[in-house]
Formats: sequence, C-alpha cells, structure tokens
Amino acid sequence: MKEAMLYTELEKKKVSCFLCRHRCQIAPEKFGVCGVRENKEGKLYSQVYGKVIAAHVDPIEKKPFYHFLPGTQSFSVATIGCNFRCPFCQNWQISHATKKEKEELPGHSLSPQDAVSLAQKYGCRSIAYTYTEPTIFFEYAYDTAKIAHAKGITNVFVTNGYMTSEALDAINPYLDACNVDLKAFSEKYYKEICKARLQPVLDSIRYMKKLGIWVEVTTLVVPHLNDGEEELTEMAQFIGDVDADIPWHISRFHPHYNYSDKPPTPVKTLRKAMDIGKKEGLRYVYIGNVVGESENTVCPHCQKPLIQRSGFSTSQNLLKDSKCPHCGTLISGVFKTSD
Repeated sequence: MKEAMLYTELEKKKVSCFLCRHRCQIAPEKFGVCGVRENKEGKLYSQVYGKVIAAHVDPIEKKPFYHFLPGTQSFSVATIGCNFRCPFCQNWQISHATKKEKEELPGHSLSPQDAVSLAQKYGCRSIAYTYTEPTIFFEYAYDTAKIAHAKGITNVFVTNGYMTSEALDAINPYLDACNVDLKAFSEKYYKEICKARLQPVLDSIRYMKKLGIWVEVTTLVVPHLNDGEEELTEMAQFIGDVDADIPWHISRFHPHYNYSDKPPTPVKTLRKAMDIGKKEGLRYVYIGNVVGESENTVCPHCQKPLIQRSGFSTSQNLLKDSKCPHCGTLISGVFKTSD
C-alpha cells in the first residue's frame, strides 16, 4: 500500500477523494468506485502501487498516438482497475478487476525506478500508462513519470479523461501527451454505458490543451449506440472548437466481452465519420482498427502523404523540422527532428 495523493480527511474517519470526477466519499474500510483505493482507519491508500498487471514494449502508434514521436517504442504499464465499467472493454479482465474482490493482488512488482530502467534498456522514447485507466494508479504513474522525465523519457496517458483538474495540475510537469477516449457525445451514453458523465471528459480535454499537454482523441464507434450523424457531428465540432489540429482517431468496434453478440462497425460508418470530421474542419482524422483505412498523415494544405503507416508500423516519415517538405506547412505534433 501507499498513502494516496489528492484526498482530504473528513469526520468519523471518512475521506474525500478528489483524484477523479467521481469524487468519492469513502467510509472506513471501504473502497472508491475504482475498487483499488481504500480507506484504512481514516487515511486513503492506493492498493496497486508498484504492482503491474501488464508491462510491454509497444509501438507508440498502438496507443494510438500518430502525432507524438511516430515510429518510436513506448514502454507500456498498467495495474488492475478502472473508474468506468464499459460493457465492451477489450481489457475487461484487468480493468474490471478490483482489490476489494481479490485477497491477493494480481500482477508483479515493478518499482518506478525499475520501470524507467526497463524503458531505457529497450530504447523506448516514452512510458505509456495504458491498458487500464492510469488515473486510478496515479501515485505509481506520478512517481514513475517524475523519474522518467529526469532521464529524458516522455510520459503519455491513454485515458478516459475522467480525472480532476487537481490531478492534471499535479502531474502536468511530467506528462507530455494524452490520448483521451471521447466515447460519445451524450449524457445518456455515459450514464448507462460508462457509469459516468460526459461533461468532465470535455472539461479534461480543454484543460489538457490549456496546460500544453499534447492531446489526441479516440472514439470507438459502436453500431446503434454512438454512430448517428448528429452525434458524430457534435463530437467533431467540439474537438474543432478546442483545437482543429487535435488528431481524431475513429476506431472500429469489434464484438467483445458483454457485447460479443453485436456486429462490428461497418467500414462505411467509419468513412462517414471521417468525412464529418473533415467537413467540420478537423485537419487530422484517422480510421483505426481497420488496416489500410486512412492511417497515413497527409499535409492539410497540399494533401501530399507525409507519414505512411501500416497497422502499428510507421514505414516512412518525410517531415523535416515538423514541416511538410513539399509546401512548408507546419504539422502539429511532437516529432523527431532527426533520425
């Protein structure tokens, strides 16, 4: 256990956690919504600190990040737990696991120092806090990110965006990029599917941009849930209002977990969403989970291909000092300046 950050003590040994936007008030010997932060005699503890359930070297494109150090490797870590309960989560075995349901915490020990050492050993340019929701293992991510930052390694969150502004303020000095799941654009969807709310996610995306964190957005398009033209238009308009240079990853749903009887997203629906994004002025729109569909980065001015991808592999990057070599247009993102 490690004493948690971002909480206050209340009367009768209750605590108020302000790590995520659930803002749980937790009675003694009880857990928050995440299932891994426990009130022990009036103090809040993280039960997953340094106990990773996954640690792998991935292409940064797998997160997905297309405008943040493309073609590099990211050391990717996670603990169990999440503060959402999406019924089609592809990592539900670990994200829906909670400490309150398990006597023995699954995973293996990996200290922040060792995580950074492994990232260095494998030549990773970044550490990704991913697979489950990084907000709920915040203390571990914070300590690791701080060490990584001092070693010249960047840090990225793959997140549902449900953290508080206080959490973002705390980790901002060490957090370089976030890919935020904007799962839908209706309160009904967030309440019924995620057991959460939409507005806090929108607030986080805006605040991340204000703090100078590089942001990319991913939307998993699920048939008959969030694939309507009006809703897709509202999402594109919101992203464009924040910054039309935010890359929007439109991802294909595949049947999984409690939605295993649902059909995969038709490719034509993804193409429709991409057309909507471009119509609303977004400069970088990608289709994900479909190999060969709009994976390349093209110049928004001259339309010539700049970064070519296949799956999670970047085969060519023609950018020179973050600019299109054909017309000189500056391409938004964080890119390598030399080989």
